[in-house]
Parts: sequence; C-alpha cells; structure tokens
Amino acid sequence: MSNRSSEGSRPRHWFERFGHWFGGEPKDRAALLELIKEARRRQLLDGDALSMIEGVLGVSDLRVRDIMVPRAEMVVLKRDDPLDKILQIAIKTAHSRFPVIGEDKGEVVGIVLAKDLLAFCAEDRQRAFNIRELLRSALFVPESKRLNVLLKEFRVSRNHMAIVVDEYGMASGLVTIEDVLEQIVGEIDDEHDYDDDSGIFRRGPNLFSVKARTPIEDFNAYFGCDFPDDTFDTIGGLVINAFGHLPKRGEAVELGRFRFTVIRADSRRVYLLNVESLGPPAPARDTPPAGAG
Repeated sequence: MSNRSSEGSRPRHWFERFGHWFGGEPKDRAALLELIKEARRRQLLDGDALSMIEGVLGVSDLRVRDIMVPRAEMVVLKRDDPLDKILQIAIKTAHSRFPVIGEDKGEVVGIVLAKDLLAFCAEDRQRAFNIRELLRSALFVPESKRLNVLLKEFRVSRNHMAIVVDEYGMASGLVTIEDVLEQIVGEIDDEHDYDDDSGIFRRGPNLFSVKARTPIEDFNAYFGCDFPDDTFDTIGGLVINAFGHLPKRGEAVELGRFRFTVIRADSRRVYLLNVESLGPPAPARDTPPAGAG
C-alpha cells in the first residue's frame, strides 16, 4: 500500500521540483506553456515533445469547425450511383471511407468503407449491387463540439469519421480521428502515403501524389519543367508562396501547367500534395528522381 502511495506521489513531487527550478508552479495555461518552453530552451525536452504538448493544450481550445473538411470539398458517393462509378471514385481518391449522400451533400445517409466495397467485388458478382446493403451508420456532431470531447467520442464509439452538421441538421463538412490526432502529433502516415524513398508517386496519366518536402530540382527533373529554386528549396515552399498563406487541406492553386491540391496539412506545415498535370500525359517513369523524399 505504501509503495503505491509513494509511486502515485512521484509525478507530483517531480512537478513541484520542476516548478521550483523555474520559479514556482504555473498559475494558468499561458504560464504553463512558458514553463514548458523554458524546459525546451534548457534542453530538458526536445522539439517534437514541445510540439506535441502544445498540440495537447491547443486541442481543447479548438472546435470541429476549425479543422473540418468543408461540405464543398467532401469526397462522397451518391446513393444511386452505379458500382462502376463508385469504384472509380474509390480508386482515384484512395480513401478508406466515404460519406454516402441522397439528393445533395447536405443529406448524408451513411458511411461506406472501402474494404466493404472490396469484399463485395470479391464475391460472386451475380448479386445486384445495392449500396444500401453496405451502409454503416454515420456519427453526426455539431460544428461547435470541442476536439478533446470529439476525440473521446471517437474512442468510445470506435468511429473514425464524423459528419459535421449545422444548426439545421444539414451536413456542413466532415472530420476524422486522424484530423484530430494530427493537431497533436503532426502528420500521420495513411492511405495517401507511400515508400519514403519516393517523393513522387504516379496515380494516373496526369495525376500524382508529391511530398511537399520534395526538392524543386527533383520535381523539375521528373516533370521536365523549370520552376525556380533560388528562393525556395522544396515544392511545398513554392506552393505555399503561391497561396500567400498556409493552405488547408482541399485548397488548390495553379502554377504553370500544374494544379496543386493540398491533401495533407496541419496548422504548422503542408505535407502532401496532389499534382495534376494540365498538359499532355507526363512520360512514364519507373523510379523517382534521386534524392526525392
């Protein structure tokens, strides 16, 4: 019993000593954050740990509306679309789950998982396709819900996606558990990611996924273009400059003969871009340029 009591008091004793070193216990969140930054300056914490702690403290201040994918940018399946069209969307986007809508994007009737579509396609195709048989219930949350509350709800319900609704009960966007976690830990590898040795991945004749940290020199070599690299080193830096601000997921901009769409970003940086070549199909390449990634 005494051992448990001693062990349970250790974090408190550690924090008291920590506060004593830096002039006393913090009185509010701002003071706590400054205390943690001072620990970083004294090399008691590394940069990643500081970033994660800041993310944890910030999550409770953020609302779903701050990070959601807006309705206009949602990738959805229509309830009455044929299987071929649905599979085309699933393959092109490489998402793992999709909202299914009725008459418009404001009416979400459920969620379909890509693995359920795959299982159907692996079965005997004598059975007619009916997306209603694959529908799973959607989790609906208000725009004002705090992210720390939503994260707990995700954990309890085991859902990975929630449909955000406005005051009239219409879908105004969507948010995933990954979106919430990335506010804390930064980029999380997912179905968009690929071999770290490759900064550029071809998804179609004119469609590519490109890591934002890919050097402009390598991008130019791959696509046969001539973006300047005297001001920015990476393609991400060039694209952010074209936006004039740190873009959110789903924002797009055209540069030269390319359309760049942000696929993965957080409040600090851009990680992954979809690149669409607006000209003739780019020549096929078996390997990415050396040094990409």
